Amino acid sequence: MALIATTSARSLPRADVLILGAGPAGTIAALNLAAQYRVLLVDRVAVPANRIGESLPPACRRLLADMGLFEEFLEQAHSPCYGNRAIWGGPLTEHDFLSDPDGNGWHLDRARFESWLRCKAVERGAALIAPTDVADVAATESGWRAVLVIGGQTHSVDSTVVIDASGRNAVFAKKHGARRQRQDRLISIWCYGADQAALSDGRSFIEACAEGWWYSAVLPEQRRVLAFHTDSDLPAAKALRQPGALLRAASQLPALGPLLAEAGFSQDSAIKLAAAHSAVLNPGAGINWFAVGDAALSFDPLSAQGLFNALYTGLAAAEASDRALRGDARASADYNAELHRIAQAYRHHLRYWYGQERRWPEAPFWRRRQERVSG
Repeated sequence: MALIATTSARSLPRADVLILGAGPAGTIAALNLAAQYRVLLVDRVAVPANRIGESLPPACRRLLADMGLFEEFLEQAHSPCYGNRAIWGGPLTEHDFLSDPDGNGWHLDRARFESWLRCKAVERGAALIAPTDVADVAATESGWRAVLVIGGQTHSVDSTVVIDASGRNAVFAKKHGARRQRQDRLISIWCYGADQAALSDGRSFIEACAEGWWYSAVLPEQRRVLAFHTDSDLPAAKALRQPGALLRAASQLPALGPLLAEAGFSQDSAIKLAAAHSAVLNPGAGINWFAVGDAALSFDPLSAQGLFNALYTGLAAAEASDRALRGDARASADYNAELHRIAQAYRHHLRYWYGQERRWPEAPFWRRRQERVSG
């Protein structure tokens, strides 16, 4: 991975666009801006780690193709996803992508996917510094001045535009007056393991239960993810974090249990916890700054739209940044309007999805969601 070499100098060359975070949203913004502008991309970790959030829906095909990335993406050999099987609201239902004009989706090796996007951003001309810590970003007369800590040394860099791709923390945006409106308490408790039988038909699996809902999918190289979603304050959130508890509980489920047994699933990673709640940043952009991905809009994993949102908002913020750099005073307002449209459509669909499951009306997890649907 190409990095800017650190020196004893206390300042770095001026950037047109400073991007805080080199995840999917940040790298997509970078690779779309780098041909025309000086783009500096920074991240606190040197190498992306595997994390939950590996579903890429069929519609991403068009986004990747428009950016000239699709053919090379296919060469990465991620696992195709041909649809979903679910125990949700009643008996087993199946949905496939045969009728989808975009074809199949994918289950990713998330770390490999993010590393590839970083490489593409650098290939297209972005400068990447990782690892680095962002100590401060303050407004100046001509834009922004960031203070970066690189290898223990403090450096400053000036930029005209800042893109906040710092994830759910939205560190930059919140410091500059934006507020995240958290809409629920959903968390994901998850692990990886070996799928020894490699019997997957290329479909993800979802099963609801009284305490929340389960998800599993086969990943590249005969790997499988297993995840349980519930609210952070409910008893299951604590109980299933204990060693061995997640797999024991999954094995007792009427549909997912036999599937895991047939696959010969064996957990080989530690149990991990991830925030999975819905949230909206308000505003999602201001004068010469834009938030992208989870910093702007955080999606419930049930939507399977988190990565699509990252790619889409990364591209949209690149276009808005280009407008801002060309002096278009409407760039931030129009970008905010687009985020609002996405958030409204997302809320509508989320109410519909959760409204389909009514088997446990008195269980706290489902009662909260039914109250939201009816409200």
